Amino acid sequence: MRQKTIGIIGGMGPAATVDLFQKIITLTPARSDQDHLHILIDNNTGIPDRAAYLRGEGPSPVPSMQETARRLERMGADFLVMPCNTAHVYLDEIQRAVWIPILNMMEETTQEIIRRYPDMKTIGLLATETTVNNRLYHEQMEERGLELIVPDKEHQQLVTRAIYEPEGIKAGYYEKPKKWLTQAANHLVSQGAEGIILGCTEIPLVISESDCEVPIFDATALLAKRAIRFALVEEDRQSEG
Repeated sequence: MRQKTIGIIGGMGPAATVDLFQKIITLTPARSDQDHLHILIDNNTGIPDRAAYLRGEGPSPVPSMQETARRLERMGADFLVMPCNTAHVYLDEIQRAVWIPILNMMEETTQEIIRRYPDMKTIGLLATETTVNNRLYHEQMEERGLELIVPDKEHQQLVTRAIYEPEGIKAGYYEKPKKWLTQAANHLVSQGAEGIILGCTEIPLVISESDCEVPIFDATALLAKRAIRFALVEEDRQSEG
């Protein structure tokens, strides 16, 4: 079986890109170097801020993301993944720039929740305001009969601070962001969340299962698992059909 080559549209941000790469390596069933997957990474830190553009405060990130996707395709990637939830606002535009498929992080996360917890009905979301306001997870959840709840204004501000502040995760700080995100997670649990999606790829860098009293769904880890399955299995399924 020919393994598929994974292309990672990276740089949004760099630490989240490393986290996805590390999770793919860790989760791959490998006993030697040769058992691991071929992964191409374009850590394009020059991609303009995704949320700022939607606020009318900067240039469009779409041309840079499209060029990154095309570059990975030219290098030999068979499919692409993006370790940035907010960037999925532009998924359709990026997909139109290439022939190879791009895995949808929201879709993979939702399907995994249903598979692992079929009786779970109310899910909380920790994500950027852009991901929340554009209903990237809402649509996937509601189509499958699930209720998605998000933090109130006060707690959403804590999430935003944890990600973007000068002492936030993107700046390389973890202690205060962990405290703020834990507060926001506990708020969601108090509102009835039976599980919580870590819907920004910076958040899993500081929050884990042990920090919350309900199941945590790390969208980065779930995307890594799906990428591995797609790279190892999908081609055989297609050939059998």
